[in-house]
Amino acid sequence: MGVYSEYLDNLKGFQAITAERKKQLTRIASIRKRPSILTFASDLQKRGPISIDYSDILAIADQIDNLSGDEVDIILETPGGSAEIAEDIMKLLRNRFSKVGVIVPGTAKSAGTIMAMAGDEIFMGPTSSLGPIDAQVLHQGKVFSAAAFLEGLEKIKHEVEETGQLNRAYIPILQGISPGEIQSCENAQKFSSTLVTNWLVNFKFKPWTVHSNSGKPVTDEERQSRAKEIADLLCDHGYWLTHNRSIKIDDFDQMRLKVVDYGRDPDLFDAIKRYYTLLRMTFDTNIYKLFETPTTQIYRFLSPPAPPPQTKPVGELAMVDFQCPKCQNKSRIQANLSKSQ
Repeated sequence: MGVYSEYLDNLKGFQAITAERKKQLTRIASIRKRPSILTFASDLQKRGPISIDYSDILAIADQIDNLSGDEVDIILETPGGSAEIAEDIMKLLRNRFSKVGVIVPGTAKSAGTIMAMAGDEIFMGPTSSLGPIDAQVLHQGKVFSAAAFLEGLEKIKHEVEETGQLNRAYIPILQGISPGEIQSCENAQKFSSTLVTNWLVNFKFKPWTVHSNSGKPVTDEERQSRAKEIADLLCDHGYWLTHNRSIKIDDFDQMRLKVVDYGRDPDLFDAIKRYYTLLRMTFDTNIYKLFETPTTQIYRFLSPPAPPPQTKPVGELAMVDFQCPKCQNKSRIQANLSKSQ
């Protein structure tokens, strides 16, 4: 029997799911031999405010206060969001802990991938995926890739240089673009690439001191060069083609970025699989965000739908306001509620 089927049969009610979820979270921390473990997760299937935003900083800071020790693992499940907030969150963790491991049992895209690059270790399994970090910008009510925006402008420029004239179809498009917006796109791309480059050099590549093939010492320039190569590739919209592309363990192997495959540790794999299944079951409620440690948690809920119109009792009578859904005419209906009725 699969884990999901097992839990559906045996766990009855939210409290039972919560208790088992906490148990598996504690189990992961025990296997990893780290007293501190933190979850930052969003329900990717809901339409609520699931992206990384300013409100997450307070919740994460609060949960960090409940942790002890000098090392931490963070379990991450997010569609992404603000790269600037991702930077702030990881600074909170890096300033508090000397070592940070990032476990991705499901999906951590965009700004979530940026967060993962700040870890000393990145843990992924067969169902895990990160994503490109090409900056997304808002222009005229539409969200799109900053890199694609700049590539489009370069295409127009190249066409003008070749033909000596501007296609009139481009005129209304170019009229709606300001130099400031172009610079903003360039800055957004540079920010993501620089942030990931610096994090890889300072944390992920810090223990990389010797080349595995030659045994020669690794220089600071080599760390910087490898980190920039990886960051630039993650930012390359032309390579990934779509912002929602899934980047798996094999992809990182080809990029020469070492990722720990937790699927090779049967005990850790089972604990993470069980915890992630319980996390998904928790999101089957109206919860859309969860921040938790083994002993504490903060939930964010979607607002319940508005209740139906309430009756107004008057003694043994109730007056019910009713609006016809077809003609929109309003009526007041008297309901007799006495026992004899």
